[in-house]
Amino acid sequence: MTGQQDPKTVRQSGKRPAPKRAAEYVRMSTDHQKYSTENQAKAIRQYAETYNMEIVRTYADEGKSGLRIEGRDALQQLIDDVEKGHADFEVILVYDVSRWGRFQDADESAYYEYQCRRAGIEVQYCAEQFANDGSPVSTIVKSVKRAMAGEYSRELSAKVFAGQCRLIELGFRQGGMAGYGLRRMRIDQNGAPQGILSFGEHKSLQTDRVILVPGPDEEVETVRSMYREFVDGGKVESEIAAALNERGIKTDLGHPWTRGTVHQVLANEKYIGNNVYNRQSFKLKKKRVVNAPDMWIRADGAFEAIVDPQLFFTAQGMIRETIATSRSTGRYARCTMKSSRTRSRRSKTLAVRFVETRPPISSR
Repeated sequence: MTGQQDPKTVRQSGKRPAPKRAAEYVRMSTDHQKYSTENQAKAIRQYAETYNMEIVRTYADEGKSGLRIEGRDALQQLIDDVEKGHADFEVILVYDVSRWGRFQDADESAYYEYQCRRAGIEVQYCAEQFANDGSPVSTIVKSVKRAMAGEYSRELSAKVFAGQCRLIELGFRQGGMAGYGLRRMRIDQNGAPQGILSFGEHKSLQTDRVILVPGPDEEVETVRSMYREFVDGGKVESEIAAALNERGIKTDLGHPWTRGTVHQVLANEKYIGNNVYNRQSFKLKKKRVVNAPDMWIRADGAFEAIVDPQLFFTAQGMIRETIATSRSTGRYARCTMKSSRTRSRRSKTLAVRFVETRPPISSR
């Protein structure tokens, strides 16, 4: 390898030169236990001992995805130290190509390594079977490894998504908070309830599943009253929020109500028991995309409803008309019916109109 003495030559000569100063970079995501930072560091230190290197600095990204450099503070700091001349080492030791990153563009991975090499600092992959010496063979193999690292993430993403879609269709909740008026119930593989999950708590067993169940009676009644006030009472979302705040009622996160948080309650199908998934996509850490309704994965009637479906669809028709009006006026907050009586007269028509235009339910 470039700039390194063969360990056999060192042993035969009996002279061991001053060790080369090295930095180690380790990264752990959640794909394999063998990639724990401890295991990586152990392999790197064995490599350093073999090739007469002294590790003087460690950069560690724990629990970080390798898809993007964003969020990987240690790698960003490493490159920043190298470019600004603050690096007190001559070589960077990484377990393998995938630990450097699973970038979806292999050129991005190459660019970050090039930044180091341009500053006179080598990057060595300790567990790879090729010497990163700039030779044609090394360049070709490394390029293939980078592409394979990115492809692994794409294949894993597709498999995980397929598994999540199947669980949604079976009626199980996949991530996210329950929402005001609902709670997450953990059930075992036989469907037996195992208890309510508290905020931030996750299921402990891989075979367990999560469903939504009605929350405390007072929260359920508050949700129902929000729908009644919106549909029959002639109140807009901001007025409902103000009334809740005056009564001292907080959201599920303990925050005051806003127009937006009220809208989330009024527009979410989970309150009528429907399990809807893939409304938005954020695959492979790329740009967040709002998906069309025909791409949603759904299971209707998966949970116990806490709002009457007719009341819910009436609210959706009214929201849809308000949004359509706002697009022509440019002001959402002022797009309200003239009176509660007018809204009540129109609610049934709007509900029927909304039901007729709902996207078809995907076959399961």
